[in-house]
Amino acid sequence: MNTTVDPQEIAQFAAIADAWWDPDGAFRPLHRLNPVRLGYIRDRLCAHFGLDAEAQKPLSGLRLVDVGCGGGLLCEPLTRMGATVTGIDAAAEGIAAAQAHAETVGLEIDYRATTAEAMVEAGESFDAVISMEVLEHVSDVGAFLGACRDLTRPGGALALSTLNRTPKSYLMAIIGAEYVLRWLPRGTHDWKKFIRPSELAAALRRQGLELGDLTGIEYSPVTDRFSAGPKLEVNYMAFATRP
Repeated sequence: MNTTVDPQEIAQFAAIADAWWDPDGAFRPLHRLNPVRLGYIRDRLCAHFGLDAEAQKPLSGLRLVDVGCGGGLLCEPLTRMGATVTGIDAAAEGIAAAQAHAETVGLEIDYRATTAEAMVEAGESFDAVISMEVLEHVSDVGAFLGACRDLTRPGGALALSTLNRTPKSYLMAIIGAEYVLRWLPRGTHDWKKFIRPSELAAALRRQGLELGDLTGIEYSPVTDRFSAGPKLEVNYMAFATRP
């Protein structure tokens, strides 16, 4: 079976799987990004499916799959929002960490150590596919998006995020985050694998997907907070639909 998994990338994340739920550890940036990511996912999915974003459980009735879920940082809050969530990751160590944490907090989440391609082969289908901070780690972006499309039912949606390939992203996401601030282990990212918004838009079109939104993620060193905004120079999110 074909796969877009990059074994070197998987090994790198597997080696630090024990740190997934440490807000000050190797995954600190993802913990800091989570409120922005979750707000975007909730609002876009509610707008697309005609749901109330202000409801106590705004995503009730939706079946979601988080592709490249790691330790479950998105799966747990999405479950609390009412969605039925499946989390998949090629790193079994990350899935083990996710399962252990979900049991600790009493959440039922279907975690599987598998790939998007294997899920497609098994005939799985979901209302929406979530895949945040994953595209820059796969071996073939087009093939990966094709698998995500096949996991999305007709009329469904995809919420994605990645890093733009710009001088500013090299300065902030690699030099700043990995070497100066040491938020991430050195070598976490390969700048050459970052994806320009135009490249992502073209790749989505080739897979028959319709890009509906691009939103940037901006970091303020003054407040030490991330926020959504119009600038796409470093991190950005995308929302697409399958006709």
